[in-house]
Amino acid sequence: MISKDQLVNEGIRAREVRLIGQNGDQLGIKSRQEALEIAGRANLDLVLVAANAKPPVCRIMDYGKYRFEQQKKEKEARKNQKIINLKEVRLSPGIEEHDFNTKLRNAIKFLEKGDKVKASIRFKGRAITHKEIGRDVLERLAKECEDIATIEARPKMEGRSMFLVMAPKTEK
Repeated sequence: MISKDQLVNEGIRAREVRLIGQNGDQLGIKSRQEALEIAGRANLDLVLVAANAKPPVCRIMDYGKYRFEQQKKEKEARKNQKIINLKEVRLSPGIEEHDFNTKLRNAIKFLEKGDKVKASIRFKGRAITHKEIGRDVLERLAKECEDIATIEARPKMEGRSMFLVMAPKTEK
């Protein structure tokens, strides 16, 4: 991997360098000036690849082309990254069957798309005295989704809300 402050040609300060040719063959330990002349004759750049080695290791290569290839690789790696979103499904402790099924369908749809699902129950008024009802609703949702999801965070209270986080199962 190339760093932004990669030393090239005149930027190399070492007196002696271990030189590697453009084909990857060892050219031995040379003075910096001699290494620069060899690179100049080949119409290529002298690039410092291992600064901490004794003596530092330099390679003869086309630096512009090398940087271009590295940028292409980085762009390709970014393109292949999977962004996981957190979708929320809000339930209530006294949720009816049809409403529950609708919320369940939404949760399954989110999980199949590859997103995480945060199921939350907000307790209003005196409903907070019966936390077990809310926990049962969340456990039921988790049980319905268990074939396509794994539970990342068990139901837990935070203020007047109870949360459960599910992530899609990954196929190996």
